[in-house]
Amino acid sequence: MGDRRHFIKNAALGTLGVSTLLSCKEEAKSAVSAVATEEKTGKKPLIISTWNHGLPANEEAWKLLKSGKSGLDAIVAGVGIPEGDPKVRSVGYGGYPDREGKVTLDACIMDSNSDCGSVSFLQNIKHPIAVAQKVLENTPHVMLTGAGALQFAKEQGFKEENLLTEASEKDWKNWLEKSKYQPVINIENHDTISMLVIDENGDITGGCTTSGAAWKMHGRVGDSPIIGAGLFLDNEVGAAAATGLGEAVIRTAGSAMVVELMRQGKSPDEACKEIVERIYDKHKNHKDMEYLQVGFIAVNKAGEYGGYSLRSGFNYAVYDEAHGNRMEDSKFKMTWDK
Repeated sequence: MGDRRHFIKNAALGTLGVSTLLSCKEEAKSAVSAVATEEKTGKKPLIISTWNHGLPANEEAWKLLKSGKSGLDAIVAGVGIPEGDPKVRSVGYGGYPDREGKVTLDACIMDSNSDCGSVSFLQNIKHPIAVAQKVLENTPHVMLTGAGALQFAKEQGFKEENLLTEASEKDWKNWLEKSKYQPVINIENHDTISMLVIDENGDITGGCTTSGAAWKMHGRVGDSPIIGAGLFLDNEVGAAAATGLGEAVIRTAGSAMVVELMRQGKSPDEACKEIVERIYDKHKNHKDMEYLQVGFIAVNKAGEYGGYSLRSGFNYAVYDEAHGNRMEDSKFKMTWDK
């Protein structure tokens, strides 16, 4: 399994998230896939989600799928596990705050009819993915943001609560003491959880949720709530979702482009790789390149799945009937040494 410690590139921030990283790594060891890396087709239903915290997310989503619930409900329940886990420092409750010490959340969800719901810059609500589902189901809109998203969430019965845990507040205060007050990206904190689901009927749904980059500027929104960037699907073709530096994914409409390549006949692995190569070409002389990491997961209508990342260390969780729940390492273009 790839060592996610390679994701920590900035010395001032390098100590943050290590304990989370190690605990996730240990959790995943017992579930590493015995499936050959060449075998990339799972019997439907199938769930794929990003990172080690995809394992418990997959477990919960699988329970709902097998009990007859919809793909949307399965995703909301599944990614709700890391959203509510304070040990997962990049999603939901306990996520690293922005420079002002505020935890701000982004999420989106999309169903097989191409209906979508999204929230961005949402504060004080533990489960933004559930609010995104309500946007899809109960409004004529796709995205609500900021104060408007919070107002809507409360109208839908969600309770406000403080999402800044003692541990995250301590790390934020340490950062304030050490950091120059300028944009800095901590690679380890791009651990968005994205989840793609194919149900027994072959219908596809997808979701994405994050607390975004640690120490971001107040008001920053990444790719995770943006349909076509952090997530996209076409039920006739397949679905893709992203993790990593959101600005790079937005610049290339990453997930939408992965799906379009699958429409043209590329496998999920091939499509993810081509868009990562495109991102590399666009950014190889860019100011973000020093710390740039982007990864994609994808599934197609046949149940084939795959993933690819710019740099080493990206992994994803896969769950199907035949092989159960396991981690698989993504192929990558380059290591952190390059």
